Amino acid sequence: MSNQRTRFILDQQPVRGLHVQLESVWQHIVGQKNYPQPIAKALGELLAAGSLLAANLKFDGTFILQVQGTGALKLLVVEATSDKTCRGTARWDENQEIAEDASLTDLLGEQGQFVLTLQPRQGEMWQGIVGLQGDSIAAMLGNYLAQSEQLDSQLILAADGNRAVGLMVQRLPGEELEREDWKYIESLLHTVGNEELLTTDAHTLLYRLFHEQEVRVFEADEVEFACTCSHEKVGNMLLLLGGQEIGQVLLEQGSVEIACDFCQQKYVFDEEDVTDLFGVNVVEAVRHEPKQ
Repeated sequence: MSNQRTRFILDQQPVRGLHVQLESVWQHIVGQKNYPQPIAKALGELLAAGSLLAANLKFDGTFILQVQGTGALKLLVVEATSDKTCRGTARWDENQEIAEDASLTDLLGEQGQFVLTLQPRQGEMWQGIVGLQGDSIAAMLGNYLAQSEQLDSQLILAADGNRAVGLMVQRLPGEELEREDWKYIESLLHTVGNEELLTTDAHTLLYRLFHEQEVRVFEADEVEFACTCSHEKVGNMLLLLGGQEIGQVLLEQGSVEIACDFCQQKYVFDEEDVTDLFGVNVVEAVRHEPKQ
């Protein structure tokens, strides 16, 4: 199954673009949890958007997209890397019944924010935060790009249970483009419906849209799923929680079990593991705390 990101340029206009189609990668991610349909759709669209934007990273590192809400949907998060990998997950109130036709705006509630983070392997992290503007992932991200970037950019996104797909066009850096010409490119992009975007391969779709502008399509890159969780990272998280809290869990349950929210990998720490981690027997410390 195809997991490809395809670059293209228009020879008749100073415009570049990217198309991404994720199949087995997306099916693996959406299969990790029992996602309600509208939440799965939003997560898939965010995953496609993250893969598109990460293709323009000029450093080795990670591009992180987060949509945070106060309604039934609490969080959508996607991480895409310069190594052409991605992962994603969502958190929501599982006690609430979510209708299949629930809108993203209703799911997120009245307050929320869109957070974009650039995390280089070396150097300082950069983060941008804006309010939620728009009724879809594409609209929210488009509003953010319009505010934060000097380049004209436009994208469309779609996702179902099988595929997450995105298509983005941008004015080339340093090039001038007449406003009417850019509006025409945008109008072509928005002639594509969800079904066409989800079921048409990159070469066919790009030729169908941009043949008059002499579209030039480059060799596709393969995109893979990869999770960065590890025993060491979970151990560091336990250290942050503190010996008293972890010791209490061990005293009550005999072990601490943590499941990665992205890949569901389980990490189990018993009393010996935690003693090695903290350098002290936190269970004994908690057990004797009332006497002290």
